[in-house]
Amino acid sequence: MTRRDFVRTALAVGAAAPTPLIIPMHRVTDAVGKYRPEQFHRFWSDIWPEAVRDFQRAGIQFQTTDGPGKILRSPGGRPIFYGLERGVINLVLTDHLPSDWDSGRALAGVTAQYSGYHLCLIALRYAHGHQIPFLAVNTCVHELLHALLLDIFVPHPKWFQAGGREVRIDTYATRLWLFHDGAEIRRSAQVFLERLRSPRPGPTTTVSGPPTWQW
Repeated sequence: MTRRDFVRTALAVGAAAPTPLIIPMHRVTDAVGKYRPEQFHRFWSDIWPEAVRDFQRAGIQFQTTDGPGKILRSPGGRPIFYGLERGVINLVLTDHLPSDWDSGRALAGVTAQYSGYHLCLIALRYAHGHQIPFLAVNTCVHELLHALLLDIFVPHPKWFQAGGREVRIDTYATRLWLFHDGAEIRRSAQVFLERLRSPRPGPTTTVSGPPTWQW
């Protein structure tokens, strides 16, 4: 290949690159969580940048805002969220998941529709980056894929459906991580974005009650 051919090929590839799909995201840190400094360092220096790189390979970028928030407990033990916004993915960082969502399993994250809000809740105590293909993938990638691949809209799946979707999510995450294969994720994310925009946006609010479903 001549130098001229190389330049032409590079230009053609660049011209064919799709316009990034922009997903709005509002990031909230639980103000009443109990954290260690190394948990924040690990998240912001390793876990989150790794997730951003992976999704960029799929042509997906997150347009982020940051705001105050917290998670309190009702007298019945249910979580009460402060600081969520409509029409975005709410990425909420906390130390550990609410007990009635976690069921004692030390989960690293859950994704849910919660009173009309789209929520990815990350437990910094257990969150991690990519570790083992198909088994232990980046926590943020895993939870965000539950939203972008539309699991978040599936109400009350059967136990075997939930298990199958977990395997599916880890497979997509591994393909994105190791093979930079994100075409199907991008197509599904476009559908997610359209559904995200369909409700009328509302103000930041306090939210309590059970989730529609959690992943």
